[in-house]
Amino acid sequence: MATGRTHRPATRSRGIPEATVARLPLYLRALTALSERSVPTVSSEELAAAAGVNSAKLRKDFSYLGSYGTRGVGYDVEYLVYQISRELGLTQDWPVVIVGIGNLGAALANYGGFASRGFRVAALIDADPAMAGKPVAGIPVQHSDDLEKIIQDNGVSIGVIATPAGAAQAVCERLVAAGVTSILNFAPTVLSVPDGVDVRKVDLSIELQILAFHEQRKAGEGAAASDGGVPTAAARNESADQGPDGDMPAVMPA
Repeated sequence: MATGRTHRPATRSRGIPEATVARLPLYLRALTALSERSVPTVSSEELAAAAGVNSAKLRKDFSYLGSYGTRGVGYDVEYLVYQISRELGLTQDWPVVIVGIGNLGAALANYGGFASRGFRVAALIDADPAMAGKPVAGIPVQHSDDLEKIIQDNGVSIGVIATPAGAAQAVCERLVAAGVTSILNFAPTVLSVPDGVDVRKVDLSIELQILAFHEQRKAGEGAAASDGGVPTAAARNESADQGPDGDMPAVMPA
């Protein structure tokens, strides 16, 4: 979920739609699992099922990469891993800073998946003087007074914000002023950034609220079925509010 900025056009400079870019990590995760099992090739149907998309959409996505597979054989797993990694920029090292080393920030610092996907945690930053010098995941926490110098010394272009909501915008502005152009925001607030800065927002409470909505809807449908299939007033109103396909978005729009 990108948020808090004037959105760029739906395609990138190489003509790959943003929706396709968002699915590339799903394909890469599925392909990496196949590679670890020494599977040499995979059909579009098998890979689509592993990634949770339909095969026609997968083939269209891969056509943007210039990868069409071989009829009767499928896609070369290792080559696709390389192709997608290159397209996502994962064939180079990306230094990342995490700002806000509370419970969430510390958990992110300890996450082993960053390094395996090309992201190196270059620094941990916190405003609490008592945290300065304390090692988290083997990395000493540095004080936020040094944020600009840390960004410049490490050549950081990606920042992760895990601060309380009230501090997030000020931290964001300092990161951007120091040269950060991509931000992953875990703070429960919308950030305002200038053009040319990308923001991705992760809000676990919003995702839980969406799941609660679906649970409530399922409970309503179950109650209607037990009443002989007559929909409740709430269910009728809900149906009227849905789009032409009756679908609700899986993720809140930015």
